[in-house]
Amino acid sequence: MTSKNSFALIVLSCSAALFWGRAASADEITPRKNVLMIAVDDLRPELACYGATHIHSPNIDRLAAQGMRFNRAYCQVAVCGASRASLMSGCRPETTNCWDYKTLLRSRMPDVLTIPQHFTASGYETTFLGKIYHSGRDDAESWSVQADDWAPKDPAKGKGWVHTPAEKLVAHESIPNLKMGPSTENGGDVADDAYADGHNADRAVTLIDRFAEQEKPFFLAVGFLKPHLPFNAPGKYWDLYDRDSIRVPSRQDVIDSVPYARSTWGELKNYPDIPRRVDYLDEAKSKELIHGYYAAVSYTDAQVGKLLDALETNGLRENTIVVLWGDHGWYVGDFGDWCKHTNYEVATHVPLIISDLDMEGGRASDSLAEFVDVFPTLCELTGIEVPPHCQGKSLTPVLDDPSAEIKAAAFSQYYRTKPGVGRVLGTSVRTDRFRYTEWRDDSTGNLEDIELIDFQTDPGATRNVAAEPKYAEFLPALREWCARSKTGV
Repeated sequence: MTSKNSFALIVLSCSAALFWGRAASADEITPRKNVLMIAVDDLRPELACYGATHIHSPNIDRLAAQGMRFNRAYCQVAVCGASRASLMSGCRPETTNCWDYKTLLRSRMPDVLTIPQHFTASGYETTFLGKIYHSGRDDAESWSVQADDWAPKDPAKGKGWVHTPAEKLVAHESIPNLKMGPSTENGGDVADDAYADGHNADRAVTLIDRFAEQEKPFFLAVGFLKPHLPFNAPGKYWDLYDRDSIRVPSRQDVIDSVPYARSTWGELKNYPDIPRRVDYLDEAKSKELIHGYYAAVSYTDAQVGKLLDALETNGLRENTIVVLWGDHGWYVGDFGDWCKHTNYEVATHVPLIISDLDMEGGRASDSLAEFVDVFPTLCELTGIEVPPHCQGKSLTPVLDDPSAEIKAAAFSQYYRTKPGVGRVLGTSVRTDRFRYTEWRDDSTGNLEDIELIDFQTDPGATRNVAAEPKYAEFLPALREWCARSKTGV
């Protein structure tokens, strides 16, 4: 028997005694809580429940009213695959060694115990739909049920574009391009299930209906693609917004920033309607993209509502913990940039909502939180032992008391290329007041550049003040924090 299988059996046998809850007695047995995890691709915390009242997000707002909204939650890496690898493993990127969108977690950590693997071994029925890891192939063996077996795909539904022939590849300035359609699409009068997220939401409802028929607790992860590019959604979600009233953020770059640290927005430039060799998009195109992003957010919000409704209809909501997260932030023209791929606040700041109806709802916390904290939090909320490899901290003290502080800093990292040097690793530390970033030569470890944002005096994060003499007294402590990026604080 392999060590991996032996460990799984040990976890299963140890957790069997906990199956019916942490405080069960002979006279009162409480079933263990279900978990619904909702992952949303490229969702920045621009939602009504986060104060962005121009956004139509009634269902995510409903979830926030039933739980805790974390105002200062951060991802470990501002790119899909690496961010999800950290969250699902509970390990920081210097441990997972996943830094991009395509590296599979299991290719770097073949024996790591992931969230679904741990819940499966702890007696849960587990399955997923949509994008949880970047690839559906990663960690496939850790789920107890394949969603296709219970809720099969309909090949006539769930398209990427509804007005662009799927067989027609496009060319972009004579450069072959794999994108089959433009960066935005107003689907017009089509049903939600014409696109992938709507179809997956319907399939997820089928799964929830099935879970309601069994006594075994479930862990269901549903990953929505939108608002990831392309910004495609049925017309009714575009109609929620008036393009003329949309404001394009300031295009001014961060003053005294490190030139190579900003986003190159190459992801957006892969679409045939976006020029490859530009530094800024004009006002009209910027408004079209922002309009599309907003429409895609509202479209996904409607799908979230279907899942919450299904829990309530089946009588499962009271005993189901719901956690919703966006895998990283996203530039919508901020500082003239698009996409993610930086260590700045726009790219690393994420929405995180946790709802357990046994706790008071409608609360918010300014305590720092990270994605590596999700794994231990779900374990403690369900009475499962926290695996020793987890490098985050449980957020349950904050769920009990929003003013509780479990850490003094949150860490994010990203690789860039510095001209004349080569590959450099940026390690960013977000404290209550500062965002401090060190850029080090990946081969020598030499410190190349530093950046410091002071949110106390510059809440818009518009200026790098690392070279200003009055901040010299803060740098030694921040450097010390930065050195702890492998383990956190």
